[in-house]
Amino acid sequence: MPDFDLQAYSASWQPVIDIDLEEILAEISASRQCPAELAAAMQQAVLGGGKRLRPLLVLAAARACGVDERRAVLAGCALELIHAYSLVHDDLPSMDDDDFRRGKPSCHKAFSEAMAILTGDALLTHAFDVLSRGVEAEQLQRAVGLISRAAGPLGMVAGQADDIRRVKQPLSVEEVEFNHARKTGAMFTAAVELGGVVARADDDQIKALSAYGRALGLAFQIVDDLLAHRGDQQSLGRPTGSDEANLRQTHPAIAGLENSRSRVKLLIEEAERELAIFGDPADALLGIADFVRQRA
Repeated sequence: MPDFDLQAYSASWQPVIDIDLEEILAEISASRQCPAELAAAMQQAVLGGGKRLRPLLVLAAARACGVDERRAVLAGCALELIHAYSLVHDDLPSMDDDDFRRGKPSCHKAFSEAMAILTGDALLTHAFDVLSRGVEAEQLQRAVGLISRAAGPLGMVAGQADDIRRVKQPLSVEEVEFNHARKTGAMFTAAVELGGVVARADDDQIKALSAYGRALGLAFQIVDDLLAHRGDQQSLGRPTGSDEANLRQTHPAIAGLENSRSRVKLLIEEAERELAIFGDPADALLGIADFVRQRA
């Protein structure tokens, strides 16, 4: 792996991403059409912290394809709005029933359950307006399609639905991984593919990015399960224990801690191999993969 400082890279680009997110939400707050409470809830949901990992994946993929990251920032912001929506809805009493997110009251606790539902709705739909500004017209149809598939009933939402449907059901490791591939992996895959679309990547590059995203996303979710098992709230940025409270089966609970760690190692190695065609410009993507490995 090339010598790459992911912390410095993140520190360089996170403020840029945050400034654009602040401007996007300030436009909404300034409009008389949006109620002040809804605008405030959207701001809390998006600007209340977070690693900005998904936008960073968009930027890192554009970099791997030889494009200046600044061209991909708005596209990354669109994905972050969708991620924020998913967290707001995840925390609802009818879902994970979490009262805190990133050390602060979750959206439904700070405002109301109804406002939290509407906040998620608003963030999801506004993401496509932001995407339309961040992707060139010739590439926009492809970008909309890949994000819609990743976030919708073939991806993230499907995984969330199975989480609810299969509570208390015995699952195999393969079934858990299939769920993770949709609930988490689909949006990771969309992030790197989106960076490739912004960069006008060729088919081979998109294929490699997609395979990298699938492996990385699954590894990331298994690591999250491992951190939750350890009760590592600081690393997770949220309270732990909701999976156990909701009787949801996680990878470590089924496969065991050591097997889960071994699976993460293999998945990260797989993700890294997919980046060989990019050479040195894939340094940021390699750094993110190593970050996931180190968290385990």
